[in-house]
Amino acid sequence: MSFKSFTSLLVFVATSQVASAALTRRVACPDGVHTATNAACCALFPVVEDLQQNLFDGGECGEETHESLRLTFHDAIGFSPALTAERQFGGGGADGSIITFEAIETAFHANNGVDDIINVQKPFIAKHNMTAGDFIQLAGAVGFSNCAGAPRLEFLLGRPEAIAPSPDLLVPEPFDTVDHILARFADAGFTPEEVVALIASHSTAAADHVDPTIPGTPFDSTFSSFDSQVFIEVQLRGTLFPGTGGNQGEVESPLRGEIRLQSDHDLARDSRTACEWQSFVNDHAKLQSAFAAGMAKLAVLGQDVSQMVDCSEVIPVPPPLVVEPHIPAGLSNNDIEQACATAAFPVLPVEPGPVTSVAPVPPS
Repeated sequence: MSFKSFTSLLVFVATSQVASAALTRRVACPDGVHTATNAACCALFPVVEDLQQNLFDGGECGEETHESLRLTFHDAIGFSPALTAERQFGGGGADGSIITFEAIETAFHANNGVDDIINVQKPFIAKHNMTAGDFIQLAGAVGFSNCAGAPRLEFLLGRPEAIAPSPDLLVPEPFDTVDHILARFADAGFTPEEVVALIASHSTAAADHVDPTIPGTPFDSTFSSFDSQVFIEVQLRGTLFPGTGGNQGEVESPLRGEIRLQSDHDLARDSRTACEWQSFVNDHAKLQSAFAAGMAKLAVLGQDVSQMVDCSEVIPVPPPLVVEPHIPAGLSNNDIEQACATAAFPVLPVEPGPVTSVAPVPPS
């Protein structure tokens, strides 16, 4: 190589490094502690600290986390391009309308119980002067970061205030058929595979209102971790309760203290979704990636992303997973009800000890 060529190469490398540095240059936040890629994100660091200390009990993956994550879904899925195309208002998606128009939307049957977390979050929204849509998604992502094994969720800032409530009957319910659930999600722009990925939120969730006689009942045996146990335990043989009433939408689980939704039971066994369901059983990396992608899509439904700022850096990094996928104690691989027609259910280790009994989620 000639000296001239070598000099030109050095100039090119130096120019590239300067350009790269310019692209990643951070701004100092007014607090003198944090930096951010966009100054608009600086205001969120004290919000995150407040949430962790005063909403999520110092950083727990507990009841408030579960309810905050649930609220992200119930607010965002109130969105229907089909209704909009028919010149009917279809809801604004992830716009905070479930709080802004609380009196209307909390009366919807599917939103039973969300008024509890709404009432908890409203003082934080007022304190930090955020739009309800931004706060709901921020709180959900921050709370979820406390769950071991969770992916770090994306957060975009810039949702305007909601201008109208969502219409009723857009939030899927536990007793809905698979046909209805897939059609509702398809209307909002989600594939069957994405529906299954979003159900992974049930790994860190509990039911208070499906059966009001047993509030705080978790959907799997590891409700404080984001893992694949819900995909394993829903695949165990269970009994569908006949009739309606308090048990409507519920399937009996072989694990004492655990509740299974009829919709989860059916999706795990439907030919359109069973193989995707099974694929998450022993592939945690895929589960993290698919759930994060689904949540990123859900969190901006109905929003103009070009007008939003990526502030994902304010979301804490979740702790690593320590639980390995397993068959609960007292059961075996023979208790799995095979549903995927193209691949056998993975052979998993069986947890040692007596028959598993799942404790309820402690109230906040």
